[in-house]
This record gives sequence, structure tokens and C-alpha cells, in this order.
Amino acid sequence: MSESTTSQSTRIVLASRPEGAPTADNFRVETAALPEVGDGQILLRVVYLSLDPYMRGRMSTAKSYAAHVELGDVMVGGTVGQVVESRCQGLEPGDYVLAGAGWQSHAVVDGSVVRALDPQAAPLSTALGVLGMPGFTAYSGLLKIGKPKEGETVVVAAATGPVGSAVGQIAKVRGARAVGIAGGPEKCRALLDEFGFDVALDHRDPQFADALAEAVPDGIDVYFENVGGAVQEAVWPLLNTYARIPVCGLVAQYNGVDLDRKDRLPGLFGSILTKSLTIRGFIQTEFVKEMYGDFLREVSAWVRDGRIKYREDIVDGLENAPEAFIGMLEGKNFGKMLVRVAPE
Repeated sequence: MSESTTSQSTRIVLASRPEGAPTADNFRVETAALPEVGDGQILLRVVYLSLDPYMRGRMSTAKSYAAHVELGDVMVGGTVGQVVESRCQGLEPGDYVLAGAGWQSHAVVDGSVVRALDPQAAPLSTALGVLGMPGFTAYSGLLKIGKPKEGETVVVAAATGPVGSAVGQIAKVRGARAVGIAGGPEKCRALLDEFGFDVALDHRDPQFADALAEAVPDGIDVYFENVGGAVQEAVWPLLNTYARIPVCGLVAQYNGVDLDRKDRLPGLFGSILTKSLTIRGFIQTEFVKEMYGDFLREVSAWVRDGRIKYREDIVDGLENAPEAFIGMLEGKNFGKMLVRVAPE
């Protein structure tokens, strides 16, 4: 065991609840004393912080699958950290771990809830992206619910993001045709040239709905839903009989816009009935026990051999996390959104 080198943590807390899109005023930076490291615990210095769309839901008191962040509490988030002090058997100072330390520079956490990382096996940042929660979300939702077959058409929106890009590439590995939807020509080019999608469509194009229909002459067999909104409306008439829709997220609706369109329900349920659609919402944690080992083994191999590529959008400095988070919800990032809190 080593002596702690710090007694305080810089942290970002929830100062107020957003009405609509979050603003900088909803966050507050403060300094707080760290507790003593108890038996079974470790002190971490946070190296990378993951920013993800689900965090918008945690800022609200609306009923959800997870508890909301209380006012004055540290914003939640996945992190890669380095052990500074350890009172947990099997973890030593200098080790790197995956933990849920949140938006702060240092944290004391239970050693039982972290996963040790090998920085020689893969870049540390990938534990928060392609080899972490977003990658597993893509892997589990697509393979468990979407079940793409060879030759089928898989459509995914936000396709250059960490989940969407993995969905399309895993679909390709499985022999399916991947159609990606993104915002802007740069992202669409990357879908084709970098991520290997078969088709890339710009949802900002005024003719987007027509372009999508032209791109899927045989219809859509799997629609991986993580956006909602106008993209969903363009997809819906093109779904084939027995199409599968894993519902991962609805980022277009996270700021409370257009949530109460009851006029959509009759058409929605009519098509579910007449097309025998399978729609299944999921939270990736429900598949961890069953699939996480296979995910790490398969996707790590696909990343090593170049069958799956990834992008990261890294912002330096914890104090810049709120601005980066707000921009991410507006689609300004390109790839997995990370904050580099401290050097590796």
C-alpha cells in the first residue's frame, strides 16, 4: 500500500435541473475533501471520463430505469482511472481500472465494482467506447434482439457515434448490408471510407426520406433505434414483415421535445400488427451475464484485425465536460465523446 498523494477532488455537480436542453448553468465545479480509503477500497485518479446521452435522463426526475442525480451530487459517468492507494487485495498503485467514478478528478470506490484493465492489450480509452459500454450496447442489442441474417438490411442512425458505428460494422461481420444515417457530408464520407458501411445517408438532406427509400429497395429487416424523431418516421414505412427493432435510445427526444404525439399511436400499433414487428427496448446491463465475455473476446479480435474501426472525440480538462456534453446532445461530436481528465 502507498500513501495517498491527494486529499481533495475537483468535481462537477448538478446545480439545477434543465428545462429542455441542458445549459452550462445546470452544472457547478467545486472542490471537495476525499474520504479515507477503507478496507476493500481504492483511491483513483481519473484519467478518462465518458460522456454519454443517457446522462441527460439522469439530470431529470422523470421515472427511468436508473436513479436520477440529486442536486448537488456528482454527475454520474464511466471512467478509466489509475490506482493511487489501495486497500483492496489484487489491486496495486499504478494499476488501471474501469470504474463509475463520475465527473471528478479523484474518487474513493469499492474495489469489488471495478474491472482491471491491461494498457498493453488495447488503448485505455477503448474501455469506455468500442470495448466498453457503447460497444457492448451495439453487440448485445444487435445480436440478441436484431438477429441480422446474411443478406438482410440493417439500418442505424447516429451511425458515426460509438454505438451506431459498431452496430453497422458488426452487421457487416455477420454478412448483412449496413445502411448508416448521420448528420453532414463529413460523417457520411467516414461511414463509407472508414467504417465500411454499404450506404451512407445525411438526415439533414431535405430529400432524406426519398433517399432512404431508394437505398433500401428490399426494405429494412433490422432498424437499430437510438434516435427517434424524423429519422424514425422515415424508416417506419420501409420496415419489412418480421422486422426487428432493438430500441437503444431516443436522443432526439431527450430534451423533452415532441414527447406527447398520441396521434402516432394508431399507425404505430397498426404496423406492428400487420407487419408482425418485434420491438424490444433494452438496457445493456441485462445482457452482461450472458454475453459480456463473448463480447470482449469477439470484438477485441475484430478491432485487432481491423474488421471494426472506431473514432474518439477527446476534450482535455474536466472543466470542459459540460460544454462537451451539451455539444454531444446536439450532434457536434464525431465518435466516442471522452474527457481526458489527466494524463495517462
